[in-house]
Amino acid sequence: MCCFSRPVRHVADTEIFCRMGEKGHQVVVYSMKLDAAEDLAMILPIPVHANSTESAVKFLDFSGYADFFVDLNRHFPDRGSPFGYSAPRSAVAQQLKVQRVGNFDASFVPTVADFPRLDERFRLPLEVWDGLPEYADFGFVVFKLRAGEAKVHPMGFAFPSRDSSKVVFPTVHIHDGKIHKKADFDHALYVQEPAQEVRMEWEESERPAMRHMNIPATKGAVRPEHHIYRKVLNGMLKNEDVVIGSNRTRVA
Repeated sequence: MCCFSRPVRHVADTEIFCRMGEKGHQVVVYSMKLDAAEDLAMILPIPVHANSTESAVKFLDFSGYADFFVDLNRHFPDRGSPFGYSAPRSAVAQQLKVQRVGNFDASFVPTVADFPRLDERFRLPLEVWDGLPEYADFGFVVFKLRAGEAKVHPMGFAFPSRDSSKVVFPTVHIHDGKIHKKADFDHALYVQEPAQEVRMEWEESERPAMRHMNIPATKGAVRPEHHIYRKVLNGMLKNEDVVIGSNRTRVA
């Protein structure tokens, strides 16, 4: 889910890498272009284990690897970039813990009820979550972003998933404080160690990840010996998360 705590002027070129890692911890790396008139937060609901604490999520600093997705796309030379680029791009309750992760401040919100512990600028009204009952028992990763137009360097984190047989891409859109049945997608999704149906339906890299990735800079997010699979989503599509695994693939 890509939710913003304030209206945004423009969001584009969203790229998400996911992998189910060790001990049932899912890895997510997220990047996009954003134009906002004021400081705001991007909020990503994640299916964490019940009763997860504030320390359940491990944030990964990718400020030193801005070209993470550029290098991912070098594994697909015959099909090109999904966005046409060819060169590198550069409260009453106790407040939630804030961590500095590269150019961002980040927090993990364990439950919907914990949102009042965040600054009002960086949360959605609770009634928004009332309209999304499927996320009632999720946790939420919050990245605080600055006003202006920028290419956001990759944001990475790992969390203890409640179901290690599924990989969840947070792709539901809330860009204006409202929930819409369809949304305009401009996304490229990447995965490793996929379910069998993904091997059949997604583009496969010609070489393992070690061919083009700076593996040490990925902070363990990428398995060097495994291939990468990519799917591009464009246009008005059903506004939901993409879920793969358990012998099924649901694509927005």
